[in-house]
Amino acid sequence: MTAASRRPGRDQRGQALSSFVAVVLVSLFGVAGLVIDGGAQSAARAEAESVAAHAARAAVDASARSRAAGRGADAGAAQAAARQVLTDRAMPGEVVVEAARVSVTTRTTTRTVFLSLIGITTLPASGDATAVLEA
Repeated sequence: MTAASRRPGRDQRGQALSSFVAVVLVSLFGVAGLVIDGGAQSAARAEAESVAAHAARAAVDASARSRAAGRGADAGAAQAAARQVLTDRAMPGEVVVEAARVSVTTRTTTRTVFLSLIGITTLPASGDATAVLEA
């Protein structure tokens, strides 16, 4: 088949098909990024929530002896126990002991796989938990 015998619209269809394939591939990578990297962010958030809850429980448990003796909550021991859990689990966070409550907030990040192709290299995740100090 020679160039003279080709139909006039054939090259344009090939270009349109190439454009369509490029758009579909970019869309697939975008969806894969949302699914895989979003799942990693969700797992990081669950881990942050778990560590915050563990730290809050440890704080309440650490002050249990002084509360049982009728001396009230030992805020220093509660805060130290919560911070120890954060240190052991290598999770940055804050511990606030006020009145009869211990609040723990944790923060972390997770590295991306697909979203790094468009410049998003990490996704943030955080967790928080509150435990009540009861007599």
